[in-house]
Amino acid sequence: MMLHSLRLRIVWTPLLVLLLAAAATGVMAGQYPMALSDVMWTLLRGLGLSDKAVDNAATLDAVIWNLRVPRTVAGALVGASLAAAGATYQGMFRNPLVSPDILGVSAGAGLGAAAAIFMGLSMILVQALAFAGGLAAVACVYFISLSVRRHDATLVLVLAGVAVGTLLGAGISLLKILADPYTQLPSITFWLLGGLNTITGSDIPLILPCLAIGLVPMVLMRWRVNLLSLSDDESQSLGVNTLRTRIVFIAAATLMTSGSVAFTGIIGWVGLVIPHVARILVGPDFSRLLPASALLGAAFLVFTDTLARTLVSIELPLGVLTALVGAPFFLMLLARGSRE
Repeated sequence: MMLHSLRLRIVWTPLLVLLLAAAATGVMAGQYPMALSDVMWTLLRGLGLSDKAVDNAATLDAVIWNLRVPRTVAGALVGASLAAAGATYQGMFRNPLVSPDILGVSAGAGLGAAAAIFMGLSMILVQALAFAGGLAAVACVYFISLSVRRHDATLVLVLAGVAVGTLLGAGISLLKILADPYTQLPSITFWLLGGLNTITGSDIPLILPCLAIGLVPMVLMRWRVNLLSLSDDESQSLGVNTLRTRIVFIAAATLMTSGSVAFTGIIGWVGLVIPHVARILVGPDFSRLLPASALLGAAFLVFTDTLARTLVSIELPLGVLTALVGAPFFLMLLARGSRE
């Protein structure tokens, strides 16, 4: 017991250091080169902690405070949201292969955004329709599952999510065919690929509430996720209303996912792979799995975004890069599990 407790304490420090290292790398790295001292003094001056003058102060302020800091903060928030939602879905559905996409959240948000771009709406309305599309998709899946009461509720919910997600994906494909190939189609395509290139400082106060509101029930009811990993009969015998509890967790995870997708586009694999890694480090107990997943997800997405804008001369789509990193890693986890 003491060794287990010591192991957990040893794990948290590296996770925090990893996130800080990811944030520092995200602020420093980029196409515009800058010295570490210039970055440090620019940050301190922007926080009102120093008045030291540096060369090219206006340019440094613009690059760091208008571009890199918002992207780094948004990457950390979105990564934490997707990973926390993935850990919640996996625990709630007793299936380590599910992710935030399982209930059609990403497909619904993608269809909402694609429809807004197709109609030529502003970016604010694109984000609003993406958010509404994600919530509408989950509501549709939930009402379908309620109407089918003769089978296992969790299985019906998952199958309904797959079916609705496929239907929404077909709607996205139809809009891409109908879109103007010179103006609308590129915008729809790049948005669906995911990225933080459109993030500004004004977006952070809008992303943060989605994460905070979604985390509140997860933290307050964290012990119930462990009970939901049991069978429904066992959970109910321990005093848990499984239907109501699942609705609360689904709503919280969906809010976090759709709020993230609304600003960054579809970024896959974070909610599937990161909880697996966190589970290896801290175990399956959700009270430890949730913060570990959030920290790892934040660090992973910030690092990945830094690679996306520095690996080559053009910025790579973030969703493509997370798939290139996440899919082989997930296959490695499957291979490791098969040998154990």
